[in-house]
Amino acid sequence: MPKLQIAPSLLASDFGRLGEEIKDVIDAGADLIHVDVMDGHFTPNITIGPPVVASLRRYSTVPLDVHLMIADPDRYAEDFINAGADIITFHAEACDHPHRLITRIQSLGCKAGIVLNPGTSEDVIEYLAEMVDMVLIMTVNPGFGGQKFIPDMVRKVKNVRDMVGDRDVEVDGGIDDTTASLVIEAGANVLVAGTYIFGSDSYLTAIEKLRVLE
Repeated sequence: MPKLQIAPSLLASDFGRLGEEIKDVIDAGADLIHVDVMDGHFTPNITIGPPVVASLRRYSTVPLDVHLMIADPDRYAEDFINAGADIITFHAEACDHPHRLITRIQSLGCKAGIVLNPGTSEDVIEYLAEMVDMVLIMTVNPGFGGQKFIPDMVRKVKNVRDMVGDRDVEVDGGIDDTTASLVIEAGANVLVAGTYIFGSDSYLTAIEKLRVLE
């Protein structure tokens, strides 16, 4: 299995000091910065767009993991790549032609991943599993931070790991030092953690507690 990576989610950070928050979690050991993009259509909330991602790029010395929780990701993926995304993940539920979009993202020099909501079976990515760089499994329903982990998703993580071999399997939602051990054992190697890290007194301590679970 690929090495464990910790991806703090900026959704739970202080939006008034995003640059400082990025530097602080990188200093604490973050491997990636997870950027949740919401459009008010696919998800009920609205967060940020390409201009903000371009600004964040200047502060980050680690890859930007840009999670498009948006309708019509085909239309906007290139804008986020141009803004500095290193990884683009998009929802299977929001894309009519995922094979084409994955190919396009990768042709632009960016890693491509596909995302599954809790209610979506892993079977829908059977014919994409060998071409994606990452599969992201939502362990909560998308749209809000601070939600409780859905235990049934552990089985999905295991099934996806069996499908994708040594590619990255990412989990997002309700990840802390208790739930992380469950998904790591099932095969996840990229942990998105928002509230757990940014809500802690010490980013370093929070990240180290996840790291030792590998």
